[in-house]
Amino acid sequence: MNGNTELNSDYRLTEGRPWPLGAHWDGHGVNFALFSAHAERVVLCLFEGNAREPSLTVPMAKCTDQVWHGYVEHAGPGLRYAYRVFGPDAPGHRFNSHRWLLDPYAREIVGTFAYGGQPEDSVLTGRIADNAFDWDGDVAPQTALADSVLYEVHVKGATRLHPGVPEALRGTYAGLACPAMLAHLKRLGVTAVNLLPVHHFLDEERLVRSSRTNYWGYNSLGFFAPEPRYAARQDGESAITEFRRMVRTLHSEGIEVILDVVFNHTAETDEEGPTISFRGIDNASYYRLLPGKPHLYENFSGCGNTLNLAHPRVLQLVMDSLRYWVEEMHVDGFRFDLAAALTRDSAFLAAVTQDPVLSRVKLIAEPWDLGPDGYRLGRFPPGWGEWNDRFRDDIRAFWLTNEVGIGRLAHSLAGSSEIFRRDGRAPQASVNFITAHDGFTLRDLVSYQRKHNELNGENNRDGHGHNLSWNCGEEGESANPLVLERRRRLQRALLATLFLSQGIPMLQAGDELGRTQLGNNNAYCQDNSLTWTDWEHSDAALVSYTAQLIALRRRFPQLRRSVWLTGQADSSGQRDVVWWHPEGHEMDADDWRSAPRGALGFVLAPSENHRGETLFVLMNRDAEPLTVKLPPGVWQRVCDSAAANPFAPMPEQGEYLAAGRSVTILSQD
Repeated sequence: MNGNTELNSDYRLTEGRPWPLGAHWDGHGVNFALFSAHAERVVLCLFEGNAREPSLTVPMAKCTDQVWHGYVEHAGPGLRYAYRVFGPDAPGHRFNSHRWLLDPYAREIVGTFAYGGQPEDSVLTGRIADNAFDWDGDVAPQTALADSVLYEVHVKGATRLHPGVPEALRGTYAGLACPAMLAHLKRLGVTAVNLLPVHHFLDEERLVRSSRTNYWGYNSLGFFAPEPRYAARQDGESAITEFRRMVRTLHSEGIEVILDVVFNHTAETDEEGPTISFRGIDNASYYRLLPGKPHLYENFSGCGNTLNLAHPRVLQLVMDSLRYWVEEMHVDGFRFDLAAALTRDSAFLAAVTQDPVLSRVKLIAEPWDLGPDGYRLGRFPPGWGEWNDRFRDDIRAFWLTNEVGIGRLAHSLAGSSEIFRRDGRAPQASVNFITAHDGFTLRDLVSYQRKHNELNGENNRDGHGHNLSWNCGEEGESANPLVLERRRRLQRALLATLFLSQGIPMLQAGDELGRTQLGNNNAYCQDNSLTWTDWEHSDAALVSYTAQLIALRRRFPQLRRSVWLTGQADSSGQRDVVWWHPEGHEMDADDWRSAPRGALGFVLAPSENHRGETLFVLMNRDAEPLTVKLPPGVWQRVCDSAAANPFAPMPEQGEYLAAGRSVTILSQD
């Protein structure tokens, strides 16, 4: 390692200042600031060009309030840097002064990392970024929560096989924002893309040794740096610039960008994991250590460690990262992976609530983790949405396994008020989904009874075994017309239920195309055609059906109410919802107990302002058709999910023959 501690003629070190944390260029030089409460000495390492060893090592002589800092005159964008941190050899500390350590605040991360190698084999450095970018008047769409339709998508997987995306752009930020993808997103009518993790991440050692990768990206290392493997780097652009260009383009089409962020753990994993950044800078501050065994980590994430947001500087790191992505990268919100881990013993929720930047963006929690009291569905504060796994399970169980009846179905359709109706929260607290990246695709949900994860290399032991799926009579791919028709009807019924429910609907990318993972319900390590969206064999009819469902949700405001359904008459005598018995009368208490478990109707009043059309929705889970007595008047058929032409209009009056495994929507002026 280069031991030079003298500044050359190009650089001059002054003490600088302890804020802001990270490395920041001001046009004349770079201020470096690194938090470490327990370090005894910190050395700044500067790398010029493509050097694998530092050209210069400079002791950080000044420490203010546990922040080591210095200002290097004449340093600027493109310069790479890392740190060597010296500290006590004591329980809870894992200082390794032989390692070059990555700045937790690095805006751009370059280089390679090799497990088990010498320091010179693993050169991950931060690179000083030029923050200049022409946003060209970018304006965030600011779509109302009630009007939002989320599209959960993987940056690479969405376009890697898209024939309409230029080959050089497939699998990249630029590819996601190219005309072919924009056309698809606009045709669907989604209002936001919810991107799987784009923070710089590493592949776990066990995956590398088995020639696999962490495709999903839930193994973050840099919370400020966009993942470089998704950058096409046209004309030498940085990943930062390409990401910004993607956001700007999506915004111009009225589409918001929501990031899936992973602040519950880092890529340094457990006590056997590598020392890359946080661990070598200040292990005892950054991580939750096991009480009485400080050489071990509390593992509420299942990934080996848990970030310690109870520490004010770690909480600051998370808050600074979130503000950076909103203010400097113009994203519109976040979905927090294993969000329960962020709230345990910390002020995270209070900090977000009072923050003038973060309190105005969309905030979505995955409201659980593996720690004590880790299942917290319904317990996040006003302003937050939550992934509603109860909705997912109940809707699957109603349509596919018959384990749930019409009572639970009605609760889900109404926004799960029994879970979320408190503290002034609205129906948009419930983020409704049938499938997500973690689990079966929609097509696989009706094609596989069991998970088939053999390709993951864990003898099919990984992944959830309780999927509430049904293969419709034949496991996997089928040529049987009866099986295929069951699957067709059920996919359409499930999608209709999603978009007819109160709350925020989330569609997994590719479900509208009939994408399959061949029964793999945990494809986190499959970066190949198994997980990439197969555009060539897409189901054109299903795409059209999904787009028209979303259009109906947009057309009828009563499907996206911002207040709870009550069933009570208002001052004008109008009731927002009437639950309807197939025999032609309003459901009463006895009906909820004795009515057929597989059929339910409901009438939705026009809207909160009493203008527009009334809707009547009928759901028939049973295989056989069902004759339903309609509410009075002439109705216009808007959608019949089982029909060959689902959206062909047709007047209806008196009775309606609802096909088996179908959802029917009628309207009335």
